[in-house]
Amino acid sequence: MAHFAKIGDTSKVLTVLTLDNKDMLNADGVEEESVGQKYLEKHNNWPAQMWIQTSYNTSANTHKSGDNTKAFRGNYAGPGYIWDKDNNIFYPPSPFPSWVLNTTEATWHSPIGDVPDLSVAESRTHCYSWNESDQRWDKKEKVFVDEHGNPSALYRQL
Repeated sequence: MAHFAKIGDTSKVLTVLTLDNKDMLNADGVEEESVGQKYLEKHNNWPAQMWIQTSYNTSANTHKSGDNTKAFRGNYAGPGYIWDKDNNIFYPPSPFPSWVLNTTEATWHSPIGDVPDLSVAESRTHCYSWNESDQRWDKKEKVFVDEHGNPSALYRQL
C-alpha cells in the first residue's frame, strides 16, 4: 500500500489515505507518484498536486529497516503535520514557539540543545520537561498515580 497526504492551502496535512500500489502504475508498469496523484484527484475531488506521497516507514528521516537510503520525506505525515515543499519533508507542529526545525532530520530541537541525560537510577524517579518561559530543561520528580488519580503505592515502594 502507498500512503498519500492530502495537503491544504496552508501546507498543513488534512488527512492521509492509502492507495493500492496498482493504482500508481504508469504505462510501463512502474510505480509513479504522479499516477497516484491523478488517481486520487479523480476519486476524491482534490487537486492532484495537493496529494503528496509519504512513507509509513520513515520517522525523523530514518527508515525503520535501518537502511536510511530508503528514508522518504522526513516523517510519515499525519493530520496537522506540515508539508515543506522546499525541503521535501513532512514535519510535526512545533512543540514550543522557541524550538528550531532541523530540516535534515525533520525534527524540532530546543534552542539550548537536547534534554540532559539521567542516570538509570534517576530515570526511575525523575524526568525533564521543557520550561518555555525560562528557556531551560527542568528536572522533575515523576508522579505515578493509580486509576483513581491517587499516588501509587508501587511508586512509594521504589
